[in-house]
Parts: sequence; C-alpha cells; structure tokens
Amino acid sequence: MTAIIRTVTWPDDVTPRQVADVLRPYISLAAEEMVREITELIPEFARPHDDNYRRTVQVSVQQSLATFLEVLDGRTSERDWLEMYRAVGAGEMREGRSLESLHSAMRLGARVAWRQLIDFAEQTALPTKVLGILAEATFQHLDAIAGAAAEGYAQAQAKVAGELDRRRRRLLELMLADPPAAIEAVSVASASARWRVPPSVCVVVLDEHSAAQHPPPILPPEVLVNLERHEPVLLLAAPETASARRELVQSLGARRAAIGPAVPPRSAPLSLRWARQGLALAQRNILHSGPIVWCADHLGTLVLFRDERLLAELARVRLAPMAGIRAAQREQLAETLSAWLALDRSAPEVASRLHIHPQTVRYRLRRLQQLFGEQLADSESRFELEIALRARALLDPPL
Repeated sequence: MTAIIRTVTWPDDVTPRQVADVLRPYISLAAEEMVREITELIPEFARPHDDNYRRTVQVSVQQSLATFLEVLDGRTSERDWLEMYRAVGAGEMREGRSLESLHSAMRLGARVAWRQLIDFAEQTALPTKVLGILAEATFQHLDAIAGAAAEGYAQAQAKVAGELDRRRRRLLELMLADPPAAIEAVSVASASARWRVPPSVCVVVLDEHSAAQHPPPILPPEVLVNLERHEPVLLLAAPETASARRELVQSLGARRAAIGPAVPPRSAPLSLRWARQGLALAQRNILHSGPIVWCADHLGTLVLFRDERLLAELARVRLAPMAGIRAAQREQLAETLSAWLALDRSAPEVASRLHIHPQTVRYRLRRLQQLFGEQLADSESRFELEIALRARALLDPPL
C-alpha cells in the first residue's frame, strides 16, 4: 500500500482492490462532470471554443482518477504518481496559469468526486464505513498531489527564472561592451531577456568588499544586474526624479557604490567608465559624498583626475613659485590665492570668506604678486592655477 493511504484502516471483509475495481467503470462519467465544472467555474481553464483543449483536459482528469484508483489498490508506486503530478505542475507554469488555479481545480474535482461517491453509495448500498475510508483516502491523495504539483511548478518557475537571468546577464555584458556591440545584437538580446531598452541608462558600480559584507540588494525586475563579476554592476533606466533617486539609494542600502551619469543606451560603457573612476576617487577619499557617489554631481573632479599624471605635472609647474617657502606659509598663500581667483580677485570678499582682516589679505596678495608676477595678470595662467589649486586641495598629501 502506498504512503498516502498508509493511515487508512480497511474492514476485514473489504479490500482496497475490490473497491477500486467497483469504481473503475465510472471514471469516464466522473471525469466528464469534473471537466464541465472546472471549465465553467475557473476562468483560467475556460476555452469554450477549443474542443481539442477540452478533450485534453478530460483525458488528463480521467488519467488522474485512474491513478487514484491504482494508488488505492497498490498497483502504482509512490514515485510514479508523484512524478506525474510534478509534471502537471510544471506544465501549468509553462501554460502561464497560476498555482492557485491548479489547486482550485483539484479541490473542485475532489468535491465533484465526493458528490458522485455519495450517489454511488446510495445506489449500491456501499457501507458507510467504506465511504468514510474512501473520503479519507481521497483527501489524503489530494494533499499529496497538490504538494507534488506545487513542487513541479516551483521547479519549472526556477528554471525559467534562471534562464531569464542568464539572458539578462548576457544583455548586460553586450550593453557594457567597449567598443559597443552591434545594435541588432542588443535588440535581439533585449527581446530574448524581456527587457525594454529605456531612452537613457546609467551604470552603478558596487565596491567589491562592501558588496561582500551585505546581502544582495533587493532590486526591481527592470534592473540588469551581475553581482558575481569581479566588479559588481547594475544597469538601469536613469532615475530622472527625486523619488527614483531615493528608491535607488534605498535599494543599495549601506553599500559603497558609484552611480554613473545618465547616457543614451549605446553609451553605457561611458557611464561604466565614469562610475569606475568615481568609485576609485571615493575609495581614496578624494570624493566625500557618503557611501553613494552620484558622478553627475562631481563631473569637474572626474575631469581633473582623468589623467592624474598630467594633473600632477600641471600643478608642479604652476605652483613651483611656492615650492621654496615654509609649509605653514605655503598653506596660507595657497588658500588665499584660491579664494582670490574664485571670487573674481576681490580682496574684501576674500577676507570675509577666510575670516581674516583685509590688511592680512593685502599682505598675502603682495607676497603672491612677488612669487607669481605676470601669471596673475594672464587669464590662461589664472585658469591653470585654479586647476592646480583645486587638485592640491583634494589630495592628501597635497601636490
């Protein structure tokens, strides 16, 4: 006897096989009534103009009833019928129906079967005790097949999700390819991955060590993600509103990350490049913006540090006049010169910003005039001095 009815105790004068043999001729009639009620009462199974589908459903229900009787009399193994209902669950998932609809159909079928058993018992004087045993076996069987169907449904769902995830990772790599992949390849991959290409995108680069210290972020399905790269990345539609930005930040949690500027989809590799640079500068504490770096808010710094060796050479050449003075005085002069250039060479405003006496500003400006001479009168030289002083202020130790 199989596991699902192992708790059922039959009378000494009745065997499960005898009961199954008596019920077997009525299977077709019972299946027909079940199918009629299922297709009328459960919308997902209703295809009134598809006779082939109705016949397929009836054959399936009839086979299910035959299986129940074979389970009842011990002619089929537990493994066989469980596997069959796992396949049923997987098929329902592929058909696009919900698991609840399948379970509803099973419960409805069990109610129809119970009504017919009562009618049968009245017509054949089936003992009440045997009817009770059949009811118990029926509902044990229903629980078991519902569980097996749910397992098959979940397995098929996981398989589909895994395939979709693989396709989306492939699409992500295509969109980040440098040089860019062919437009046709991206179009085919996006359709296969069920991902609609937005008008503009941005790339998020996660700090590898920070990502490893936290569980995977909970992201909406429209985000392309690969956290298993040596450089974990996300690609998503550029958040254009304050609420969209907040949602993205909340989904990232406490992870350190850099969010590249919004670009057209074909330029996603540029957003990736700038996000990488932003994260690298944040890791060096050159960008101070908390765990999340919005690269669009730091474009000037990104430009400055695009070629750091060239930047260092520019600073060395332009700030050379201050190289030979004491460190403390050099800091004061650099601070004053930076403010003077930023404030359109207004000494009173410099004094106000630095909280020092105007006379102190004038003294320092005379000293700077002695050091830099005609450079302070030349617009191109002043521009390069501003760049050099900005880089010097960002770096520790300074250039």
